[in-house]
Amino acid sequence: MSYTLIIAEKPNAAQRIADALSDDGKVEKVNNKGASYFKIECGTHPIIVAPAVGHLFVLDEKKDSKNGWNYPVFDVEWRPTYKDKGNTWSKKYFDNLSKLSGDADELISACDYDVEGSTIAFNIIKFIFKKEDGRRMKFSTLTKGDIYEAYQNASEHLDFPVIKAGIARHFVDWFFGINLSRALTKSLQKGGSFKVLSTGRVQGPTLKILDERENEIASFVSKPFWQLELKGILKGADIAALHIAGQIWEKDTAEQIFSKCEGKEAIVSDIIKKKMNLNPPFPFDLTTLQRDAYGLFGYSPKQTLDIAQTLYEQAAISYPRTSSQKLPAKLGHKNILNRLLSQNEFSDSVRKILSMEKIFPKEGSKTDAAHPAIYPTGGVPTKLNPQQKNIYNLVVRRYLATFGDPAVRESIKVTIDVNGEKFETTGTTTLVPNWIELYGKFAKFKETVLPVITKGDKVDKHKIEILSKKTQPPNRYNQASILKKMEDLGLGTKATRAQILQTLYDREYIKDPSISVTTLGKVVVETLDKYSPEIVSIDLTKNLDSEMEKIQEEDSSEKPVIEHARKDLERILAKFKESEAKIGGDLASGMKEMEAENRFIGTCDKCGNGKLNVIYSGKTGKRFVSCDKYPECTNTFGLPQKGNLTVLDEPCKKCGLKVVSIKTKGKRPWKLCIKCGFVNGISSKDSKSTDKKKTGGKRASGKAKE
Repeated sequence: MSYTLIIAEKPNAAQRIADALSDDGKVEKVNNKGASYFKIECGTHPIIVAPAVGHLFVLDEKKDSKNGWNYPVFDVEWRPTYKDKGNTWSKKYFDNLSKLSGDADELISACDYDVEGSTIAFNIIKFIFKKEDGRRMKFSTLTKGDIYEAYQNASEHLDFPVIKAGIARHFVDWFFGINLSRALTKSLQKGGSFKVLSTGRVQGPTLKILDERENEIASFVSKPFWQLELKGILKGADIAALHIAGQIWEKDTAEQIFSKCEGKEAIVSDIIKKKMNLNPPFPFDLTTLQRDAYGLFGYSPKQTLDIAQTLYEQAAISYPRTSSQKLPAKLGHKNILNRLLSQNEFSDSVRKILSMEKIFPKEGSKTDAAHPAIYPTGGVPTKLNPQQKNIYNLVVRRYLATFGDPAVRESIKVTIDVNGEKFETTGTTTLVPNWIELYGKFAKFKETVLPVITKGDKVDKHKIEILSKKTQPPNRYNQASILKKMEDLGLGTKATRAQILQTLYDREYIKDPSISVTTLGKVVVETLDKYSPEIVSIDLTKNLDSEMEKIQEEDSSEKPVIEHARKDLERILAKFKESEAKIGGDLASGMKEMEAENRFIGTCDKCGNGKLNVIYSGKTGKRFVSCDKYPECTNTFGLPQKGNLTVLDEPCKKCGLKVVSIKTKGKRPWKLCIKCGFVNGISSKDSKSTDKKKTGGKRASGKAKE
């Protein structure tokens, strides 16, 4: 029997689509060797909804390629994802769709309406169903109404401009990622060392930005300056005021002002009040949501995107991968607000909005052709963990705040005269909260309340101090600020930036929330910048991204863009090969430095001038810590012999030596001081969970004990 087959991107989405389209509410779930599909009746034609599980096809070097592990390589093909050892679990979804291909007389793509979703569906239709076209459903939420409308208005053809842009992006990113990573790794081998290194079209420029900031901080020379601060009591309240000169670069000048003020009265000479309207925030696009979630909760951009995706799959919020700050009226805001009324946490705020004469949201300038800004559907999510609850509440509160009237705030600047020298203190308060109240705890504004002050008031018990300070280097990027920088520069896309950043962490090129570049990251990016600067060029990446956007806008074709990228890369790699030995030498030198850093525990506590390093014995296969002044100094410590060992940038609170982390498969990591035997702050002697064989803190006489 023939049927219409709707292809969903994931199992959860397939279930929701089936539930939304069933005429009688009956959905038959059919299991097929670990995967499943859904049979429903909708109109006169049977429908089956079947899921993929993300990409079922990926690009790879052709099997008959004789290239080995050399570069450049451009002879690639799409192959099933399950052929990767780590992705064999996807085969059941591949087989499930293959089984359904025979009797499907109509194919509809209902994958996420973006570059990746469109590419996923096209490859399934092309390689499993052996067809070149199908219909396309387009929706921004997984609510019943939106899905039904998308089905009724499905386009007659696939969204080929988006598909072509997706195909171009896959080819270009594969060309750059594979070839550049092979080039780096093979050059390192020529330098006499081995480690699989990687870089990519966006990874390289992003790492360069982070490294440039690292160099700014390292080369920064602090300059001393002085400030004068007046402290005292004004109308019963403690106040602090700074001299209007701000930073004073000569100490003598500061001392002269101090001498002039010493022992003199401090009198309020001027008060300036200013009221200002503070407009409500724009709706969330993905990048702004990621940045705010990092600032409020400390969630990484990737973590925020993953959480938002789960909320989307619950039909609690709209599609999160959007760059839009628009909330068009056709979304039906009154209906959404009325649905939110049922959630007690938001009901009071919703009633205030519904009582307004005009109900329309504040919008920003950023647009997205595929999706509106992120907004709640009004559906009640279930079984949310604390992280999901935080993101859901943030999205709802942001949506509600966009409907609010501007807040009214008042700033007060008070000038205090001390023998002709002026000091200033300021206060800011919210007079009418409006949208701030709707945003709730997520509206972070400092309230500095000053007492009621009039000209001529005296500051009692005042004291003036000269503050000695130094200029500070620029701040390191954090995950929110580098995401904004990438967006401003046009590096990556709204959907890929979080993963690129995560990849830099996974490759151990960067570390810490306040991002610092590791020795490995520094040697990779600076070697590339020295010998092959185009690999880390922002302009090259921006130009390619711009060309791929033009494909989606139907102003260009994918083939010229792919060919352009190929020619650029051939030229870059030819130049790279000319310097391959030099590049390998620099990388190998950096690797040795990194390995030495990664093994260094601290200064030897026995001889006082040696370095304690982790040693891996080639003869015994054991690992232990030894002083590098051996044989003059025989100081050694045992180490656990099982598990992955990492030396942390974390000193032991008792002895100051670096703590090591031990990670055994299937178990939580634990920390150890080689001298004190502390495990996560608990003495190993007292910790019941610590294996007695873990002999951290016990000296070993020449051999490490297991």
